[in-house]
Amino acid sequence: MNVNFKIAIAEISGIIRSGVGVQLRKLAGFHLQIIEIDHGERLYEAIRLNKPDILIINPTLLAGQALHQLKEETGTLSMKCMALLYSLIDKNQLLYYDEQITIYDTLDGLKQKLERFSLQETEDIKEDDEQQILSIREKEIVVCVVKGMTNREIADALYLSAHTVITHRRNIARKLQIHSASGLTVYAIVNKLVELSDIGKK
Repeated sequence: MNVNFKIAIAEISGIIRSGVGVQLRKLAGFHLQIIEIDHGERLYEAIRLNKPDILIINPTLLAGQALHQLKEETGTLSMKCMALLYSLIDKNQLLYYDEQITIYDTLDGLKQKLERFSLQETEDIKEDDEQQILSIREKEIVVCVVKGMTNREIADALYLSAHTVITHRRNIARKLQIHSASGLTVYAIVNKLVELSDIGKK
């Protein structure tokens, strides 16, 4: 099964930026949407518009402590951040990053780092998976479905990737044995997750 990620690469050098994108596209088992950001001034706007799952960024474009501010202001709190390294840099600037990659990384090395992100995402989704009750996140998604929102709209509203929303919806269907929006609507009403007036209201 392919792992779907939307990845933004923020780097001034076109050769390095495009080179990283080319290498990422070679990874087997991944379906990646690559967004290139060629200037620090476009960073916030590009992240806000595209809502990537992963940001690969030259740390000189953004001080480490500003990562959280970037996530808050762009609505991407769950976005993973990877420092793109090809020169010496103060290690303190790297403390805020989830991972690091260098221009010397092999394809296998890149693949392993992305797989770790995928496993972390899956573990978050499977939390409380053995319980046949819905998690708080799953209840939020049920409410969104009842309101008639698409997977993309749900992902944007809850700051998740579309891949994560789909996985949550599969888990909800399995736990409840409900496979239709109308069935989820009945469930949501009975369990007081929504009011009648909320149905179909985005």
